[in-house]
Amino acid sequence: MDNDKNVLLKVDNLSQYFKLGNTKLKAVDHVSFSIKKGEVFGLVGESGCGKTTTGRTIIKLYNATGGSVYFENTRIVAGALDYKENIKNKRKELDNKLKELKKDKEDELAKDSNNATSINEKYDKLIAELKEEAKVYIQEQNKEIKKAKFDQKKCDKVFIKNNVLALKNKYQSLLEKAKTEEEKENLNKEYRKELKKARHEKLITKIQMIFQDPIASLDPRMTVKDIIAEGLVIQGVKDKKYLEEKVYEVLELVGLVREHADRYPHEFSGGQRQRIGIARAIIMNPELIIADEPVSALDVSIQAQVLNLLNDLRNKLGLTILFVAHNLSVVKYFSDRVGVMYFGQMVELTTSDELFKHPLHPYTKSLLSAIPLPDPEYEKQRVRFVYNPLVEHDYSEEKPKFQEVIPGHYVLCNTKELEKYRQEIKNIDLKNNASHNGKKKKKN
Repeated sequence: MDNDKNVLLKVDNLSQYFKLGNTKLKAVDHVSFSIKKGEVFGLVGESGCGKTTTGRTIIKLYNATGGSVYFENTRIVAGALDYKENIKNKRKELDNKLKELKKDKEDELAKDSNNATSINEKYDKLIAELKEEAKVYIQEQNKEIKKAKFDQKKCDKVFIKNNVLALKNKYQSLLEKAKTEEEKENLNKEYRKELKKARHEKLITKIQMIFQDPIASLDPRMTVKDIIAEGLVIQGVKDKKYLEEKVYEVLELVGLVREHADRYPHEFSGGQRQRIGIARAIIMNPELIIADEPVSALDVSIQAQVLNLLNDLRNKLGLTILFVAHNLSVVKYFSDRVGVMYFGQMVELTTSDELFKHPLHPYTKSLLSAIPLPDPEYEKQRVRFVYNPLVEHDYSEEKPKFQEVIPGHYVLCNTKELEKYRQEIKNIDLKNNASHNGKKKKKN
């Protein structure tokens, strides 16, 4: 959907299914979107729509059932569902074609039994060609399954190998230019330190997560200092003084003080705990942060503080954020683009301003109609729109697909709905222009 070079994260047909007895729960079903560097991408929908599962699958807390996630043009998440489905469909298609050929062969033999040998040869050849074609296709899909399994498990090995090679080339060049033995010794020490870190570093650590419940995501038996520094320790950093300074630095960055480092999570308020969670994420110097409803468990006054903090950190550190939320008002304030999810599927995707100006999918309209405003007169007249998919859509003739209604505005719809949505945008714009011109005339 987006081939821009500035794309940091690309989610392509991502699926996450969970076993539910003899059936499957499609928590995330073929979801696609991309996030550009420095952008805040909002993912909204009511509870249970699959937004948190999407974030957790991206960061590999769950193994994806199907689809791919590309981070910095490297596939970090890969599922085999689509390839397995392709193999299954190909086998069904082959069986149907073989049945048709068998029937055609019997009909021809009944009409012309004298040429039985040539008829048999003709159909044997056709059957052999079909089987060979299916065999080649299935082999290709099996190769894709192997690639997906490799990328899911071994993408970090390739990343580490490339990092180590880049470091080796960098320091080799620096050592050749070094003039004194002392300079060479210092470079060698620095190289060994960097090499140790590079061998423990993973591509996925460039993505960090801020969890919804600030107390459940913090270990109650660890001090704040240990919680925040844990990621660096896992990477192989052992210098206690460096770790301490780094912890103090990020604590001050998130609005806490050095004295908080030796305390335990239960000694803090909800807002302070969430700041600790943010500090733990940013100490890893990530490029992308997945913020999973980071303010929904906080008081309204604290919500604003945490959102402003995230906004400041975004500008200071150049962060890219996937912001998961169910509050559209928060998303409008904080996000550049918004994806709306319903029952595991992406139903609408566009810029924040465009979504509020031209909401097209009935589910998006339903979400917007539920937003209360601090205006008694408006609240008296506010009409709630209840979304009923069986009433709103007729997909008996044509199934929906994710389509671009106007540039940058995507909706899950079929061809008939696509035309309807395009006309709807024209009507809204005409109405707004007429209203704007009317106000101008009154002023004059």
